[in-house]
Amino acid sequence: MSDFPRWRYYLVAIVLVIGTLYALPNLYLAKPAVQVSASHTAPVDQALQQKIASALQAAKIPYQEESIKHDKSRGDYVLVGFTNGDQQKSAADTLRPLLGDDYTVAYNLQSTVPTWLSAIGGRSMPLGLDLQGGVRFLMAVDQNDVIDKQETRYTQDIAALLKDKKISFVSVARNATRGQGVIIVLNSAADRSAASDAIATEYTDLNVTDGTNTGDRYILNAVIKPNKLQDLAIAAISQNLATLSNRINALGVSEPVIQRQGEDHITVELAGVQDPAEAKKVIGATATLEYVAGLGDGRDPAVQEAAKTGNIPPDAHLYYGTRGEPYLVSKTPIATGDELVDAASGNDQQTGSPMVSVTLNSSGAAKMLDFTRDNVGKPMAVVYIERTTDTKMVNGQEVRTPKTTYTVINYATIQGVFSNKFQTTGLESSKSASELALMLKGGSLAASMDIVSEGVIGPSLGQDNIDKGLKAVLLGLGLVLVAAAIYYKLFGLVADVALFFNLVILVAVMSMIGVTLTMPGIAGIVLTLGMAIDANVLICERVREELRNGSTPLASIRAGYEKAWATILDANVTHLIAALALTTMGSGPIKGFGVTLLIGILTSMFTSVTVTHAITALIHGGRKLKTLSV
Repeated sequence: MSDFPRWRYYLVAIVLVIGTLYALPNLYLAKPAVQVSASHTAPVDQALQQKIASALQAAKIPYQEESIKHDKSRGDYVLVGFTNGDQQKSAADTLRPLLGDDYTVAYNLQSTVPTWLSAIGGRSMPLGLDLQGGVRFLMAVDQNDVIDKQETRYTQDIAALLKDKKISFVSVARNATRGQGVIIVLNSAADRSAASDAIATEYTDLNVTDGTNTGDRYILNAVIKPNKLQDLAIAAISQNLATLSNRINALGVSEPVIQRQGEDHITVELAGVQDPAEAKKVIGATATLEYVAGLGDGRDPAVQEAAKTGNIPPDAHLYYGTRGEPYLVSKTPIATGDELVDAASGNDQQTGSPMVSVTLNSSGAAKMLDFTRDNVGKPMAVVYIERTTDTKMVNGQEVRTPKTTYTVINYATIQGVFSNKFQTTGLESSKSASELALMLKGGSLAASMDIVSEGVIGPSLGQDNIDKGLKAVLLGLGLVLVAAAIYYKLFGLVADVALFFNLVILVAVMSMIGVTLTMPGIAGIVLTLGMAIDANVLICERVREELRNGSTPLASIRAGYEKAWATILDANVTHLIAALALTTMGSGPIKGFGVTLLIGILTSMFTSVTVTHAITALIHGGRKLKTLSV
């Protein structure tokens, strides 16, 4: 009589049915599509959908369907499906000039999973860069920029604090050496003592020490603590990751991979993207704005002299406008890009010129309010800062040199007091205003980044990887199935059924939690299938041993599963430890392999033991057996 409880049959049946359902979407391959979304305030409605359809029909580009979709991160958008990548590219090239700057036309994929399956949460595994083709960027975060920004911020905050506390001081300025903090010059020892206490109390992340006196001047040094610098570096990476995610959502890329690599690098993988220049333009841009006090324009003799001789006042920068005109602006910004919370492009109601409407957070608004209240009638400059990389060939090798460009896009007199909402004008075109608003709205980078390497994988190479990976899985699975069936006969066939369902459940779990399938992931699946049969080998050998010792067939089955379980558990625990190490400590392909291996070990423990035991109990339970086919 079978000793396998009835509730376990129900458990096995439920798991196998659910696993089959959620693995099923992977049989429905996604098709190429073009996504059209609004860049800012343009409507996404039936009129836009009809306009797209008419344009494609006029260009004689066949398409399968167009529909309006909604996504929490991207809002409303129109998705148009195509049969192949050539039609997709032709459609994108047709729609971009037609829709203009108001809309973003991006490559995407359209799911072909049936509606009833999608309704219960069924979705196929997203394919990685090596399987689907696309672009990959490796970006280095400039940690020096983190220090520069924080020391500049402390310089402003300390000056504001001393004014608020009514402590007299001569100057507050950054040390000429990066990382050496802020130098505060005071008139007396009493002022230095008061300033030291105030700064140490207000800013606990600063080490405040007395400096060497110079004549009747008393010096105070405020240096950022090492642990704070480390926290800032980590925070900069996190903010840049979030910012890149926001920018890539605007591109409409399906299932992007954005992750930290090492201490100060970020990798971005955009599977399915066929236009790397468009992707690089958005994610590689480190453009932001700074609002600074204006010290003079090209009509000022002092500015003309600075531009001619290069002798620039110590508290000023010499920048140039969009037409090459010189400006002197303060080194101390009023508000910076990381204090922007929203931006939208449009046209100025009075002049009709392109503009960007900017909203600052509470910190930036307070600074802007203080500055404009004290400087009505004085000039303020808007500086556009863009970080790019110059590439040139030296001795046959590609050399990349980071380059930062500062451009004064607006220089105007402050007409009244304002704080968190205002407009930035002086932009060259509606397109430049739209692009700037997109980058600002996506978030400001906490630190500048440089693209240190980029690679493009074509869709043909991806398809070749898919074909080879599929052949590897089928060949590995087939050989294991045949070997088990020949050597262990009926028990081998039972193990084969369990192995097949192990693959089904493994794919289902990976699909449900959204694991991106890559070539290392396929390697993990093949390894899992090979390792999964080990448990059944142990069980079959135990059953054989019990039969040789004279036990009855049913007793041999019971003893085989009971005695093999401890060994199976020990072996899989060691495998789990290795998989966990790969998952938690690895990155990129190593992590992908580890995740697949980790899930595969867990599913194989269930199918190799519980599923095979259920099938064996169904076959042999309630029968009088003289021997076993093992």
